[in-house]
Amino acid sequence: MRTPRSSDVAEPSSECAVTKFLIHTPTSRREVPYFRPSIGEEEINAACETMRSGWLTAGPRAKEFEDDFGAFVKAPYTIAVASCTAALQLALEAMGVGPGVDVLVPTMTFASAVAVVVHLGARPVFVDCDPATLNMDVADLERRITPKSKVVVPMHFAGQPCALHEIRAIAEHHGLRVIEDAAHALAATYHTEPIGSISEVSCFSFYANKGMTTGEGGMIAATDEDLARRMRFMAYNGINRDCLTAAGVKRWWKYEVVAPGYKANMTDIQAAIGIQQLKKARRFRDERQHCADLYRALFDMVPSVRAPVVLQGLTHAWHMHVIQLELDQLRIGRDEFSLRLEEMGAGHNVHYLPLHMHSYYRDTFGCRAEDFPVAMSAYDRILSLPIYPGLADADIEYVVECIAAVADQYRR
Repeated sequence: MRTPRSSDVAEPSSECAVTKFLIHTPTSRREVPYFRPSIGEEEINAACETMRSGWLTAGPRAKEFEDDFGAFVKAPYTIAVASCTAALQLALEAMGVGPGVDVLVPTMTFASAVAVVVHLGARPVFVDCDPATLNMDVADLERRITPKSKVVVPMHFAGQPCALHEIRAIAEHHGLRVIEDAAHALAATYHTEPIGSISEVSCFSFYANKGMTTGEGGMIAATDEDLARRMRFMAYNGINRDCLTAAGVKRWWKYEVVAPGYKANMTDIQAAIGIQQLKKARRFRDERQHCADLYRALFDMVPSVRAPVVLQGLTHAWHMHVIQLELDQLRIGRDEFSLRLEEMGAGHNVHYLPLHMHSYYRDTFGCRAEDFPVAMSAYDRILSLPIYPGLADADIEYVVECIAAVADQYRR
């Protein structure tokens, strides 16, 4: 597995606000939540106006949101759906995934991204992660390809684009198709290209803690017209509305079910919120970048903590800020470290327990911990820290002070 060279690692994108910071044990306790949503009056008013309009389900606001989002990510086809999970399922189905098919998926991801493979009757084939970025490891990807492999679903972990050029080259060589799990990657770019404009299909999430939100919801960005057409009617019960009556005219009640589809459309209420959130999406990403820059500057003074690696040529979306503890320098493990932070009010989370170690996948597919050594080693060390628009510098400083204090107390 390739370790990034110093020339690969990006410098902070902007100057941090910190000029001097002394690590010390916090003298007063404060509560810093792991996440807080960024919803303004614009979103509230838009949702209320939509409810007053009498059009609540998929309608003009959903179409407007799709158009706006397509322009944002430079994708020719966009479909607003109920969730990123629904987006992934629709994409896999459109590519012919079903019984007898293997789908290559990261083990370091959220459960729903792999559950959709199982729902379609296919077999998930897990791929280990890169030790620095925690994205899908391209060398392990190539090793895991089977004669039944049809699709690879790389996920942009925490918001850093994965090695798309390498993944696409492997996919083309082996006749695979690529679906990007872009749940974390709104406003990210890969060598100046927006995530959403590169692969045949990219799937975004608008869950509450994502780069922008509609509460629940997702979006499919596609570059292939035939795939987009299939996903659109499958998202609404497999209904084709391009039907004519016997008199040769279109009527709203004339339609044909061409496949047993899903009920996965986004409502206009959600879309109205999304239209307003999308206007703020780049500002949200820039505020997350500021948080990341401040964390990086502060962690330069904290031993026993490995800050996230950001590779050059990429714009990181910073959905998550994931540090790794240097456990060989500490007398406690990650779980006890987490308890100490919780006692101090420093919000945090862990993303993720590798999927191959969840009981269903472990028992159903015979997965073993040692099959994916990098993911298992990383899981024991990772902590996700607060990062969101509106997070105060003082709160970031407090979180780092708490981490430094625990690390100092339990240093070997």
